Amino acid sequence: MQSADTVLGILRERGRRGLPCNELYRQMFNPQLYLVAYGRIYSNKGAMTPGVSQETVDGMSLGKVSRIIDAMRHERYRFCPVKRVNIPKKNGKTRPLGLPTWSDKLVGEVMRLLLEAYFEPQFSDRSHGFRPKRGCHTALTEVGNTWTGTTWFIEGDISDCFGSIDHQVVIETLAERIHDGRFLRLVRNMLEAGYMEDWAWGATLSGAPQGGVLSPLLSNIYLHRLDSFVEKVLIPHNTRGRSRARNPAYLEVVNAIARARRRGDRAEVRSLRKQQRSIPSVDPNDPGFRRLRYVRYADDTLLGFIGPRSEAEEIKRRLAVFLREDLKLELSPEKTLITHARKGAASFLGYEITVQHNDRQATRGRRTANGSIALRVPAKVIRDKAAPYLSRGKPAHRPQLLNDDDYTIVNVYGAEYRGIVQYYLLAGNVCRLHRLRWAMETSLLKTLAAKHGSTVSKMAARYKAKIETPNGPRTCFEAKVPRSTGRKPLVARFGGISLTRQKAAVLTDRQAANPHPRKELVTRLLKGKCELCGTSEDVRVHHIRKLADLDRVEPPTEWHQVMVKKRRKTLVVCIGCHDTIHSGKPTSSVTK
Repeated sequence: MQSADTVLGILRERGRRGLPCNELYRQMFNPQLYLVAYGRIYSNKGAMTPGVSQETVDGMSLGKVSRIIDAMRHERYRFCPVKRVNIPKKNGKTRPLGLPTWSDKLVGEVMRLLLEAYFEPQFSDRSHGFRPKRGCHTALTEVGNTWTGTTWFIEGDISDCFGSIDHQVVIETLAERIHDGRFLRLVRNMLEAGYMEDWAWGATLSGAPQGGVLSPLLSNIYLHRLDSFVEKVLIPHNTRGRSRARNPAYLEVVNAIARARRRGDRAEVRSLRKQQRSIPSVDPNDPGFRRLRYVRYADDTLLGFIGPRSEAEEIKRRLAVFLREDLKLELSPEKTLITHARKGAASFLGYEITVQHNDRQATRGRRTANGSIALRVPAKVIRDKAAPYLSRGKPAHRPQLLNDDDYTIVNVYGAEYRGIVQYYLLAGNVCRLHRLRWAMETSLLKTLAAKHGSTVSKMAARYKAKIETPNGPRTCFEAKVPRSTGRKPLVARFGGISLTRQKAAVLTDRQAANPHPRKELVTRLLKGKCELCGTSEDVRVHHIRKLADLDRVEPPTEWHQVMVKKRRKTLVVCIGCHDTIHSGKPTSSVTK
């Protein structure tokens, strides 16, 4: 039996070389892949959320993996319908979210590991959504660094992309590279499993369930055809010329400056230099120069075009025709816009993107600001992010946090503020978030004051602290929880982040030397020993949602004491101890 790393490495190499994949379904019999998948998804919030059945990650065992593999060998495995819940959106509409069962999540993660290893080397460099080491910041950085001189932004948003994916097109796209009928039938089975809503079954005639483990990768495989169309058809057709032609009016002024210098007329030279800075050095309407650039994050696309608006309209039309005829998708009319890059701003991934123009600002004698891309924090974002901390336009306390301790309150505010600021550090006007900082800081102090029956000024004096940062000392608010001797206290902080633009603020996921390391939990499970009674028969893993749940166990039991000591949300136990835990009865003994 090959290890998971070996299997995925072979698939990755075949994908890099563009070779077809013929026996992918046989890898669904490899228990090592299921253990890797388990280690990757057991800690997700949804792992303890049941789907149409009551099955969750709790009670996971090697026996369950064996039963799934046996069903795969005989092609008996069938995906259950997903449990559908509707999540409200900002525009007042709802988004359907599908909740698969735990077994389906586990199988879906194994399929995702295999497909991602094979297709990832083939994906376009202009695709940034749901991919390792890529994200919103890498997409925005690409736009900011390489789209200089853009004239028009073409914003593309696909209407209900996840819900409109055509199943036949998905299978045909996979079949171009994967020559394995059994694996393709497994994918089709997942797509056509249906959904349960209000205990009524509904057929899924199109789309991939939002919330499914495999859905983001399938959407990337699906939209890779769009990337290929843009890169191989639209970009070559709308790109020509090495550089723009020189502007005749600019050359006339340059020659006039040279003549004035020969005459020694310094006043004329200063006047002409001032005039020179108001004239483009190259012809902005050069018919022999065109550029088209493209970037995509999930179903949001942005194109930057240098040329006349009429050609930008034609690009938008051809894009819509390809999506409609080849991918059976439609562009959203209200979100697909053509915006003048200098006079307006495009909206992409929560940022405003525009092109700068300033004839007065010169760096080393050159107007370097002209044509460069500017990323900005929209004013609407600041208003919307500050709204939860305001009441009637003024900062107010949050009643839902009054029963929590000081450490938790500061930690909640600090995490929310830190997430917003770090996302917008690429923006040139990130300093505008000081308004949000003030609203959140005041709301935090009012929440602490309401909890302790005190005042804002007293809470500020009590929790204020100075910390050292890469940008020098900063003032913040922090709460500490002392711990046993020899251990550092737990510290929660709000603030202390410099609102200064960081041009290279790219957030990437940490990646270990081994991309699929064996989790400590998997090692404990493979050991096959009950951590309560010490027996070595039929062990499984008991899961809880969060460590805070241990504080609610009354009276404390032996299994509860063991989990508190380990500081783990998991406990490997035999079937007898697991049944005892769920029955609420005390266990007989604890391994010393």
